[in-house]
Amino acid sequence: MARVALVTGGSRGIGAAISVALKAAGYSVAANYAGNDEAAAAFTKETGIKTFKWSVADYDACAAGVKQVEAELGPVDVLVNNAGITRDAMFHKMTPQQWKEVIDTNLTGLFNMTHPVWNGMRDRKFGRIISISSINGQKGQVGQANYSAAKAGDLGFTKALAQEGARAGITVNAICPGYIATEMVKAIDEKVLNERIIPLIPVGRLGEPEEIARAVVFLASDDAGFITGSTISANGGQFFV
Repeated sequence: MARVALVTGGSRGIGAAISVALKAAGYSVAANYAGNDEAAAAFTKETGIKTFKWSVADYDACAAGVKQVEAELGPVDVLVNNAGITRDAMFHKMTPQQWKEVIDTNLTGLFNMTHPVWNGMRDRKFGRIISISSINGQKGQVGQANYSAAKAGDLGFTKALAQEGARAGITVNAICPGYIATEMVKAIDEKVLNERIIPLIPVGRLGEPEEIARAVVFLASDDAGFITGSTISANGGQFFV
């Protein structure tokens, strides 16, 4: 029986690439999404991957969503915490709401999603938790105090939980993408992209969503069973830890 993988924010961008790659690797995949019904329906029609709607910022919604996924597909073996939002602003202009929304989704969302699957993974003595952090959680970024704080918190969560899960056969790892060619990045003014962003990337190009997805597939595999508490920096050489 195929292992079950649940990908949050799994119907668009990097998440969609992860969902597709996991399906191609033989997993039964559930893709969570928060609000874009049209995009989710199109994704399911194109890929055959089931989509499930809830906000990762809402613990009760996450618990109910996990129950629904497990009722339809089976116990979750692999959780990919990919869902994330931005509410960028210079700190002196940042509102409490902008701070709270990003922390609730990008950091608390990891707790909300991981907590409902954790005991089942412990009982079955197998699990993979893979969280998509960011280069900006490693180095910080102007105008993203909220986002950088949340993504840095994701790394602390990963390192702590890895130690708790190790004896139970659960690995917990993170991936920190740099600039990836998603719709959001491609929407940046071409002049800014070509003159201020790409020159900072030593490999001289944006990353592709599929490159992040391949790293996820590896970390989800049995081959990665000795890797836990680790962070993979997938940024084209832009930043070294």
